[in-house]
Amino acid sequence: MEKKEIKKVVLAYSGGLDTSIIIPWLKENYNNPEIIAVSGNVGQADELEGLEEKAIKTGASKIYIEDLTEEFVEDMIIPSVQAGAKYEEYLMGTALARPIIGKRLAEIAIAEGADAICHGCTGKGNDQVRFELAVKAFAPGIKIIAPWREWDIKSREEEIEYAEAHNVPLKINRETNYSKDKNLWHLSHEGLDLEDTGNEPLYDKEGFLEMGVSPFAAPDEPTYVELEFEQGRPVAIDGEKMSAKNIILKLNELGGKNGIGLLDIVENRLVGMKCRGVYETPGGAILYFAHKYLESLCLDKMTMHKKEELSITFGELLYNGQWYTTLRECLSAFVAKTQEHVTGKVRIKLYKGNMIKAGAWSDWSLYSEEIATFGEDNVYDQKDSAGFINLWGLPISVQAAVNKKNAEKGIK
Repeated sequence: MEKKEIKKVVLAYSGGLDTSIIIPWLKENYNNPEIIAVSGNVGQADELEGLEEKAIKTGASKIYIEDLTEEFVEDMIIPSVQAGAKYEEYLMGTALARPIIGKRLAEIAIAEGADAICHGCTGKGNDQVRFELAVKAFAPGIKIIAPWREWDIKSREEEIEYAEAHNVPLKINRETNYSKDKNLWHLSHEGLDLEDTGNEPLYDKEGFLEMGVSPFAAPDEPTYVELEFEQGRPVAIDGEKMSAKNIILKLNELGGKNGIGLLDIVENRLVGMKCRGVYETPGGAILYFAHKYLESLCLDKMTMHKKEELSITFGELLYNGQWYTTLRECLSAFVAKTQEHVTGKVRIKLYKGNMIKAGAWSDWSLYSEEIATFGEDNVYDQKDSAGFINLWGLPISVQAAVNKKNAEKGIK
């Protein structure tokens, strides 16, 4: 489809630097099409303030602000926590949010009869893949416009210049121009001084951290938190039943206050380059830690080890934008089966950036104090281990005997 044929565009709109200038850019470069802005609310809070007015003033005909927070938690976050899915330590706050936003973009584009979907992702990043694969899953064949792959703008500084020239209001300036992504699960920081891996993150600089404090500014007294799970789902915090979403928000508060969940990582992006990012995931870090703690009681060895192995694949699929795939669905079915008996309670001590195990209980616990004790017991016959070791070590013994025989013959 040629540019002049595109009459209506659905734009993934955050109100940030990229998407703010895309509206006038589309008007100038695509024969003045109608722009319908779509913002997915995944818990970015104050970033949504004034979004409708800004979108309309900069040229959009209307804006959808879609509350996706429950779907974000129930369909993306909790299944990923249950899977233990990470990507190189990263808890994937950005990657988790993109599939449901991409899905909603496709649904609105179909409902509006749009000719194209536009996003503000750079050609260097992962998000272009995540958005576009989600769109392909629900609106295959629709044209996708990615200005970063078309325009002459080369940097965020030039974006700011373009915004100023087109009277697009911005909440940032050249000195605070970190590339950030925020939702109810995390906040990411990239760019500026962080591009030099020799620079320490400015954790103690006022305004750098937004979801908590540095461990050095955390209280001198520890905070205890008790989490209850039913089949791998968090259902209560400190004895109070609440939704998974509200548990995460409460854990963000407790974790942030105690300097929990800071990650400085050089990660391997999907497109091949390494990138340095600093992430704040206070509630998520606690939830992952607590869930794995409970699993150590409730999962047998072989299931736990296979699950840990597959969690790497699960994390890679999610990071690489392949959520809406058969393999991910198959892995989720496996994970769901493993969670049937992950029910119980754990207590965690939070102290200056540290999470310390402080007790775990489950009716499904496979741990037996009577069997594991160093004291006297009546259930484990230690003589049984001799036969077990002989059988377990039989291949080693055979190999050693063959090696010895051939060495005596001078065979190498």
